[in-house]
Amino acid sequence: MKRPEFSSISTYEEFSKYYWYRDELIEICRKLGVSSRGGKHELEGIIRQHFEGTLDAVKLNKAHTRKAARKTGRSAGTPFTSNTSVVLSGFTCGRAGREYFEKATGIVPFHFTADMVACIKKARQENDTSFTLGDLTDVFYGRKTYAVYDKSVCQWNQFLKDYFADREKNGTAEEARSLWKKVRDSDKPKVYTPELLLTGETKDE
Repeated sequence: MKRPEFSSISTYEEFSKYYWYRDELIEICRKLGVSSRGGKHELEGIIRQHFEGTLDAVKLNKAHTRKAARKTGRSAGTPFTSNTSVVLSGFTCGRAGREYFEKATGIVPFHFTADMVACIKKARQENDTSFTLGDLTDVFYGRKTYAVYDKSVCQWNQFLKDYFADREKNGTAEEARSLWKKVRDSDKPKVYTPELLLTGETKDE
């Protein structure tokens, strides 16, 4: 089953069966008349609102405009604390952010987890000024769940890794892309299995 055109899809459930590149999501959002800024997860959320009939293009565009115009970053000399708001402080995963968590956790060098990055992103998107660095620390230690990294953005990378692990020296990038295209444009799971080579289940029906 080949992936249909977006215009012919009537539900988010059907839309989510297929793999969409970020560039494609950006183009869809532009056609819907809304801001196309953000990662795949945010863009897919906008499209979900479209299908659910809750998308307010005017409100969303104003929110994105305010977000782009808002000044971020700390005042010089103002230290981060556990009560610091991630949103109001303009907290990032840069050097100052790493230094704070190195002191807070005793782990040097400190590396932000994917879930921590997802939490920071969610707090900004929802303008949740109540989400603090203390909450983010709890996320790091697994004591709190606020947002979970969407692993679907890595589907192609995992598919390619599994393909070459199976095919070893016999595999080619061209073959991998061909198999991926068939899986991507179908409503089947976006994973590599050896059966794709043996049964031809992903061939166009």
